[in-house]
Amino acid sequence: MAHFDQREITIKARKRGCHLVSSEIQQQIGPMLRPFRIGMCNMFLQHTSAGLTINENADPDVRTDMETFLNHVVPEGRSAPWVHTAEGDDDMPAHVKSSMLGCSLDIPVTNGRLNLGTWQGIWLCEHRDSASPRRVVVTCHGIGH
Repeated sequence: MAHFDQREITIKARKRGCHLVSSEIQQQIGPMLRPFRIGMCNMFLQHTSAGLTINENADPDVRTDMETFLNHVVPEGRSAPWVHTAEGDDDMPAHVKSSMLGCSLDIPVTNGRLNLGTWQGIWLCEHRDSASPRRVVVTCHGIGH
């Protein structure tokens, strides 16, 4: 029998950078996942100045290097070419980085658990200097046990 579930979760505010948030998300959605034998879980970040991605879950240097890359590729400050600076010099760069990484993930669910690879983790990439908690709509669908 097909099963669907949806809820909104909150990821705590973090400083600018790439953060491993797999455990925080799984704690909040674990009960939601349990009924699924096979399925898909979509996570949709309701913000335009942060991103979600899946990447390395073991070496924190990878997250540091990703932040370095994003800051190198997307200029910031008074010399940057941006017109939109309504919320500060980090505003438009945050929107660009968010579009580069994306705001949603689709992850398979197997036997009530997210089926991530051994070295994969869910990252919240925060692109603002002064961030707030981030809302994520989680929608799962699939076949129950």
